[in-house]
Amino acid sequence: MTVTTTSTEINIPGYEAATWNIDPVHSEVGFSARHMMVSKVRGRFTAFSGQLVTADDPTASSVTAEIDLSSINTGNEQRDEHIKSADFFEVETYPTMTYKSTGIRVEDGEYVLDGELTLKGVTRSVPLHLELNGFGQDPYGGYRAGFTATGELNRSEFNVSFNAPMANGGVVVSDKIALHLEIEAVKA
Repeated sequence: MTVTTTSTEINIPGYEAATWNIDPVHSEVGFSARHMMVSKVRGRFTAFSGQLVTADDPTASSVTAEIDLSSINTGNEQRDEHIKSADFFEVETYPTMTYKSTGIRVEDGEYVLDGELTLKGVTRSVPLHLELNGFGQDPYGGYRAGFTATGELNRSEFNVSFNAPMANGGVVVSDKIALHLEIEAVKA
């Protein structure tokens, strides 16, 4: 289908204006952080939900999502428990992280999803670079859409500021957190 944005026409095969529910079984909400300034630790959240509303003009589409912070999984139970503590997420007080889009724009020929992320009671703008992976019928009579989104945030801006200095001048955990999302959604 050829869709018209506010400034251009784009061919998106199978695109459909509709409401979509995120399929958590076939989606991933992940992140990575530099550890000890020498490697990256990756993690993901296993419990999340959300909804996408695609509009006739893709730049008028919207996204809302909620992530259960206690579902963090970095592959190390001790580290996960530390991240859930008051040093990082403080999940007993702030059990969820939310994202709500504020707009979509085309920048250098690519989609950017602008939105507000709320974590530990702090809301900040976090843009995500968006890739449309496809739209199509599934073998069960449903219709699906796939998206990849990447971005980054500075965790200290969300009061997630625990750190320990290292002798070489670095820190144990980087402030910059890379975000990686693979989203599959089912038409409502």
